Amino acid sequence: MTQPDPTKYFDQEKAAGYDQRWAGMAPINDAQHLLLKAILSELAPDARVLCVGAGTGAELLALASSFPGWTFTVVEPAPGMMAVCRQRAAAEGITSRCTFHEGYLDSLPPTEPFSAATSILVSHFLIDRQQRKRYFSEIAARLQPGGLMVNAELAADMQSPEYEQLVRHWVSLHRWVGLEAKTDHLGREVALLSNEEMQNLLIDSGFISPTLYFQTLLIRTWVSEVAVHPLP
Repeated sequence: MTQPDPTKYFDQEKAAGYDQRWAGMAPINDAQHLLLKAILSELAPDARVLCVGAGTGAELLALASSFPGWTFTVVEPAPGMMAVCRQRAAAEGITSRCTFHEGYLDSLPPTEPFSAATSILVSHFLIDRQQRKRYFSEIAARLQPGGLMVNAELAADMQSPEYEQLVRHWVSLHRWVGLEAKTDHLGREVALLSNEEMQNLLIDSGFISPTLYFQTLLIRTWVSEVAVHPLP
């Protein structure tokens, strides 16, 4: 399938300054990571975790520091972001626990099933619903029965009465932390789904019991369990 060009958003220059640029959002990231660690804390001490679209490695480092027996497969298509992720992993001394795959999920060689997977602010770049379904189905197919996926993305019901206010507050947040208050890409370059649409998509992709557990304005985070027989 046609994949989005990661360099459109994350070229070498943007990757090098990515973490500094988004530093103002650190409290949101910290809350995400706290909940992520709590939700995955019941995994086995030697769990294998798939990090899809890992970026500069924020969730990778958060999980690796709290669960020293876990190993990780890191998937990231943007060379600049992967380079930063590798550097950060080396600085934290966790490189030996990581397998790095510079590319998309569909080119990752077959492996033993994973205990859990993360997809943080990735899937909303897949505009076509079937493409996004395929993305989640590929994750489901790589998880062991009962395996968990945590996915965060920009999401909202664009037809709802509260959407306009959500976007207005979203702009205020970006301005407050010194970021560009951009909105013209919402629904065009970034596909926003309602809670119901997201739940149905995850179920259609081979997951059961998708649960929305965290929201900060347009950022929404779900945890889902893979069905016993994930879709191909």
